[in-house]
Amino acid sequence: MTSDPIKAVQNDDPTAVTRKKDHIELAFASRVGSEELNQRFYYEPLLAPHPDEKNLAPFPFLHKTFRAPLWVSSMTGGTAMAATINKNLARACGEFGMGMGLGSCRQLLNSDEFLPDFAVRKWMGDAVPLYANLGIAQLEQLIHDKQFSKISELVKKLEADGLMVHVNPLQEALQPEGDRFAHSSLQTIETLLEKLDIRLIVKEVGQGMGPESLKALLQLPIEAIEFAAAGGTNFAKLELLRSSEVHKSVFGSLAATGHTAAEMLLYVKEAVSELGEKCKVQQLIISGGIRDFLDGYYLIKKSPLPAVFGQASGFLKYAQDDYETLQHFVQLQIQGLALAQAFLRVK
Repeated sequence: MTSDPIKAVQNDDPTAVTRKKDHIELAFASRVGSEELNQRFYYEPLLAPHPDEKNLAPFPFLHKTFRAPLWVSSMTGGTAMAATINKNLARACGEFGMGMGLGSCRQLLNSDEFLPDFAVRKWMGDAVPLYANLGIAQLEQLIHDKQFSKISELVKKLEADGLMVHVNPLQEALQPEGDRFAHSSLQTIETLLEKLDIRLIVKEVGQGMGPESLKALLQLPIEAIEFAAAGGTNFAKLELLRSSEVHKSVFGSLAATGHTAAEMLLYVKEAVSELGEKCKVQQLIISGGIRDFLDGYYLIKKSPLPAVFGQASGFLKYAQDDYETLQHFVQLQIQGLALAQAFLRVK
């Protein structure tokens, strides 16, 4: 007696009938127009098997070993949620092999009241990098007061690998209670390098940097440049929103200036080519306006220097609740990166 071919299919693939029914019902909804296609990549479906979606190839970065090209960009500390957020982020960095920059550690310069919010090394372990964070205004004041030891002590008590210097002249200028710089940010950074034996990363805070600033930084013995490019959170605009209506009207266009991560990569590429052996910076953290892992994958593949990509708001969104929520988000990022590496080539 001949067996029923439909039953044979069902037994061999028990989800076949419902899956095919779903395909039929969703076929029209899943049609993609040319304007929706991601045109930054060649899709190459023949050249690789399905990857191990749990693990990416480890690589050296910032004197440590990364297992995913992801950087948790600096976020604010000292708030009611900071301890939970930083603990969750640090755990994820340790579990998945990512790096982390702390939010501004200014509050720790004169008091250890909020130290538990920032002391996350125990949650991430020693295998991945952790960087403390101070603004250029605080560093300029510490230099003026000859209190260099406070900077070293901050890095030491956080068990950090170095210091992230955030450069934010527009934010400070548009902040009602903002600081004013007596010296250029470049001069302050050069003084830090001269007076202190600690590793530095320099970043902007949401506007990015133009070609002359990047070229100047590339010639300094710092560990990396973080872009914090335009397209993500714009802290100058954020401060302007706290101001009067006339301030918003007058300075709105100024707050909207800046450079995208893609633009900054072009500036870096040109500077690296021009500087040759004078280029001392060999690593980039590409952040600002990165919406997902595909943006990050595209940009690090375009980078003329070894790079990871940073996110702030994406991680922050999932770090405020239980750790498992953040853990699942990071797992999906890594899964996406593994698929991109296997099947996509950057144009």
